Amino acid sequence: MKGQRLRRVFVWELPVRIFHWLNVLAIFVLCVTGYLIGNPPALLSGAEASNRYMFGIIRFLHFTAAYIFMFNLLFRVYWSIAGNKYANWRNFVPTNGRYFTEIFKVLKIDIFLQRGKEHMSVGHNALAGFMYFVIFLASLFMVVTGLGLLADNSTWWFTRAFIWVPAFFGSDFAVRNWHHAFMWLFIIFTLIHVYLVFYHDYVEGRGEISSMGGGWKFIEEEQFQAEKPE
Repeated sequence: MKGQRLRRVFVWELPVRIFHWLNVLAIFVLCVTGYLIGNPPALLSGAEASNRYMFGIIRFLHFTAAYIFMFNLLFRVYWSIAGNKYANWRNFVPTNGRYFTEIFKVLKIDIFLQRGKEHMSVGHNALAGFMYFVIFLASLFMVVTGLGLLADNSTWWFTRAFIWVPAFFGSDFAVRNWHHAFMWLFIIFTLIHVYLVFYHDYVEGRGEISSMGGGWKFIEEEQFQAEKPE
């Protein structure tokens, strides 16, 4: 990038940034409380059980974060149509052969740490976009299985509509196991995601990290003209 002129380009709109950080908060709360629900700690106390509502609080936090996660996800689906071209659904769903070619190119760069061969994408590169699509599908799975686990103890018509989920999987126990297993998928994805964000910010120098705070990236003038941004 030496000797190249850079232009400051607005990439991530405010709704995308709000979605991202709400998701961070919701997933963090869901993973912590979900782990405690799946592996309840043995706490010794002399207090009356009625005065210790710790597990009730944990469940309340889990359900609250789950509904925030669900409605946030629905909003992101809407914004993939209403937002700018960097937020559009076409960035996440493979639609042609070039998409897969770019995925393998970025994979080689990320795995073999190829310096000097950075793939310069203004928005998401194809690999990142595809992985977000996979996580979107996993998110739908978590929403459906979570509502299925709650349905039997709920009177709300919306939640009761998922009463079929445990029967589909064979039992509540099976649903809980799948729900818990997918939690680890989110944890692993988060660790890889954070690492790659820092890695690409370091090798590309485009403000990858700060862009999810202010929305701006620094783009080479030549690529900016080729992109013809909105």
